[in-house]
Amino acid sequence: MAEEPESTVTSQESLIEKIADKIKGHDSSSSSDSDSDSEKNVASSIKEKVFRLFGRERPVHSVLGGGKPADVLLWRNKKISGGVLGGATAVWVFFELLEYNLLTLVCHILILLLAGLFLWSNAQTFIYKKEPHIPHVHIPEEPFLQVASALRIEINAGFSALRNIGAGKDLKKFLIVIAGLWVLSIIGSWCNFLTLFYITFVLLHTVPVVYDKYEDKIDPLAEKGFIEFKKQYAVFDEKVLSKIPKGPLKAKKLA
Repeated sequence: MAEEPESTVTSQESLIEKIADKIKGHDSSSSSDSDSDSEKNVASSIKEKVFRLFGRERPVHSVLGGGKPADVLLWRNKKISGGVLGGATAVWVFFELLEYNLLTLVCHILILLLAGLFLWSNAQTFIYKKEPHIPHVHIPEEPFLQVASALRIEINAGFSALRNIGAGKDLKKFLIVIAGLWVLSIIGSWCNFLTLFYITFVLLHTVPVVYDKYEDKIDPLAEKGFIEFKKQYAVFDEKVLSKIPKGPLKAKKLA
């Protein structure tokens, strides 16, 4: 009879120990879950702080405007992209390598079209004894108005940007624009406008797709280059720009 209470006490103790172990296990699992959540948050914050070229926060497709133009530049449809690039190459070959003039090329194309149309219409009349149906070519007005409106907006934005740069509000931007124009003038002395336009066209069809494919490798290199540029600009600012005397108008405003 004396052994029964001892067995009940031991069973109760073992039951309490099991409950305590379960509680500890639940606490450890919840703490591990919270640790994993915090690690995920840290990892996500690190990913968000990854350097992206030009400070972009959207995919390359969205940066290029999306839609069909971005699809063409990123080679989403290889047939259309290849056709556009091939057409530009053909135009460059005609005007640059074969030394065609624009008026000569237009006249030759019109001669071929008119000759083919004339022969086809006479053959149609001679064989089938009826006049051929030649479709009317009509260019709609709306696309031209949209293009003209878009060009007007971009040109006005460019004039506004040049006005702000020329007003002396941002010296850094002013120096960057001057350096860019100087480099562009040097490149323009090496080749004519058509060749420069063709090179730009080829770059637009190659650089975005290469960057979109290898952005994880290009962004770290661009970050190193950007850091080095900031260091060199800081040295230039300290040795040159800081020694330029400020105008009296700016001093009066500060006073």
